[in-house]
Amino acid sequence: MSSEKTNQSWGGRFSEPVDAFVARFTASVDFDKRLYRHDILGSQAHARMLTQAGVLSEAERDAIVGGLDEIRGEIETGTFEWRVDLEDVHMNIEARLTERLGVVGKKLHTGRSRNDQVATDIRLWLRDEIDAILVELNRLQEGLLQLAETEADTIMPGFTHLQTAQPVTFGHHLLAWFEMLSRDHERLVDCRKRVNRMPLGSAALAGTTYPIQRQVTCELLGFEAIGGNSLDGVSDRDFAIEFCAAASLAMMHLSRCSEELVLWTSAQFQFIDLPDRFCTGSSIMPQKKNPDVPELVRGKTGRVFGALTGLLTLMKGQPLAYNKDNQEDKEPLFDAADTLRDSLRAFADMVPAIKPRREIMREAARRGFSTATDLADYLVRKGLPFRDCHEIVGHAVKYGVDSGKDLAEMSLDELRRFSDQIEQDVFAVLTLEGSVNARDHIGGTAPAQVRAAVQRGRALLAQR
Repeated sequence: MSSEKTNQSWGGRFSEPVDAFVARFTASVDFDKRLYRHDILGSQAHARMLTQAGVLSEAERDAIVGGLDEIRGEIETGTFEWRVDLEDVHMNIEARLTERLGVVGKKLHTGRSRNDQVATDIRLWLRDEIDAILVELNRLQEGLLQLAETEADTIMPGFTHLQTAQPVTFGHHLLAWFEMLSRDHERLVDCRKRVNRMPLGSAALAGTTYPIQRQVTCELLGFEAIGGNSLDGVSDRDFAIEFCAAASLAMMHLSRCSEELVLWTSAQFQFIDLPDRFCTGSSIMPQKKNPDVPELVRGKTGRVFGALTGLLTLMKGQPLAYNKDNQEDKEPLFDAADTLRDSLRAFADMVPAIKPRREIMREAARRGFSTATDLADYLVRKGLPFRDCHEIVGHAVKYGVDSGKDLAEMSLDELRRFSDQIEQDVFAVLTLEGSVNARDHIGGTAPAQVRAAVQRGRALLAQR
């Protein structure tokens, strides 16, 4: 056992110092120091509340609040000394405050524990992170609406099973991404409500004997509600798990978008161009232009899924109340929030710069008998049962495969081989424009509906 002294705030009960390696192994300051602003904010609110409760004098409160402001300045200018032997961000700041103020600094921790302190800090931090993420999400959605409006008439193939299915417009496809992100926005806003509940006042696990006024602290820190049970207050990490679940869904959506961008930029599709600033080249193949941003977002999705799985596993076997296991909650949570925010930022910068290759998209939509369903619908309007129409068109498609002709390229006589109900007016429904314009309802791919959906999207963003 090392003789190096490594503690600090709780050493009175111990007969020997913590082993130097154990001190490093159990310390969290290397990663939880990013909570410093929220730790100071929570401590200042706690000091103000203790004054109203008669525990601190106004002079002591002012000294503590001012001292914490100065410590924040030291941290932000890089002059603050972070010490591993002080374990975490909380004790580092408190030790520095005591060094500056003496006995007054030691009074700050009255009526609280590191258990409710860290639970409060994480919630304050995550609340701010969600707000920053929502800003990037809104910016991405604005870019999607802008591009969708510009490309409302641009025809491309829609796919099922990655096979050509029916014509759609590029604007309509982009609005599908918008819808995904709108659900992500709703989930994050809803998650924030449960993040914004205050555990401070739970102390170690059972509350405190001091006459604290939790409503005062709640209002000072901008929480919407006070945690109703002290045991739950210090040990709950549902909010972090819920955030990682919402983040995982958002990253899954970005990964799906990334997959399509990767496909569309390939030589096999050539549907779009991405600006060079979002791509890289090859060290050996000079012709390569790799879509690194969407590829990396697709890859980073796994990190966020891992954070969610890690936090669920972390919590599944813990008895009430706080356990040291919960020190492991921060790094996956931090990484999930950073990854989602950065991925949204990258997409928000990239999406407005996407350049569609309209003629290539249109030509691709002409292949694969994408208007076959339109021909079936045409025959239904002539009075035939849909299942019979489906079979008729299937025979026409087989003929097209054998002859190398798309439906719109067949003559009227050729089409009438399959049904005498087919007339000259059939060619209006077999065109790509006729196909997309025929789906003129809310949620449909008609250009008029795409433009209407863009306006609804803008109204939605304006309400946030």
